[in-house]
Amino acid sequence: MATEATTTKFHNSDFRAVPPPPDYLPEITVAPHDGLHFWQFMIAGSVAGCVEHMAMFPVDTVKTHMQALGSCPIKSVGVRHALRSVLKSEGLPGLYRGIGAMGLGAGPAHAVYFSVYEVCKKYFSGGDPNNSAVHAVSGVFATVASDAVFTPMDMVKQRLQLGNGTAYRGVLDCVKKVLKEEGFGAFYASYRTTVLMNAPFTAVHFATYEAAKRGLIEISPESASDERVMVHATAGALAGASAAVVTTPLDVVKTQLQCQGVCGCDRFKSTAIRDVAKTIVQKDGYKGLMRGWIPRILFHAPAAAICWSTYEAAKSFFQELNACTESGTIT
Repeated sequence: MATEATTTKFHNSDFRAVPPPPDYLPEITVAPHDGLHFWQFMIAGSVAGCVEHMAMFPVDTVKTHMQALGSCPIKSVGVRHALRSVLKSEGLPGLYRGIGAMGLGAGPAHAVYFSVYEVCKKYFSGGDPNNSAVHAVSGVFATVASDAVFTPMDMVKQRLQLGNGTAYRGVLDCVKKVLKEEGFGAFYASYRTTVLMNAPFTAVHFATYEAAKRGLIEISPESASDERVMVHATAGALAGASAAVVTTPLDVVKTQLQCQGVCGCDRFKSTAIRDVAKTIVQKDGYKGLMRGWIPRILFHAPAAAICWSTYEAAKSFFQELNACTESGTIT
């Protein structure tokens, strides 16, 4: 009787069973592979790369000038002096010299960059999308592939940035002259240095981004979905700044190799990284290896914020498009 009474008591119609709360999965949470097709990752990456590099191109121009040695018009390490010198010698258009080469290289390179990263992340993760080691390794694979696409146009871009309009008349003229005077290998003179620089850069970048994004979501999970753009931008800025500082010395060596012989810059007998670094130290001291670190941070922090927020927004668009297609909303 007692059991029946207890049962009756807890079946009182005045009480309603409270269903267990559903698992909170905000839209921003990283899924194993986001449910996108390979070509969608490529398009999202291409759009993100173009937006990022076009927006930050003037800062990249200042950084390139600061890192170049020899008798180039700009030798100062100071950002303000470098910017003033560019504007004085070439005016505002000087900050955008070489942007055509950047446009031709950034889109395809970032399409490869992000698509390879996503494929490697899916392959290596084993179902765990929060593995930082996987993010780092996937980033290294991505940069090896994308740098093979981007390095030639990056070399053309940097030579145009330093050329003052006299050495080369444009992208096509630069390509023709380099092929004629230096051969095809000149386009990849800095590829080894670029990969060695970008491998640790992307390892730090992707691991930091994914960890920072996850941490920001955990701090305020209830608002993560509403503030996803801010989350991506903040995580991207932290990742970009951290990676930029770590890899500045190799970026200086890369710039020297790509700009040798242009506008009076030194031409190196050996393209070995150690030999070029030794020349820089002999001429400018160890501080020469950190030349341009301030504009690198000024470039990579906002650039990564722009790139990641654009990339994630493009991914969200394709996710919604795929969902509509599967539900029959779009035919």
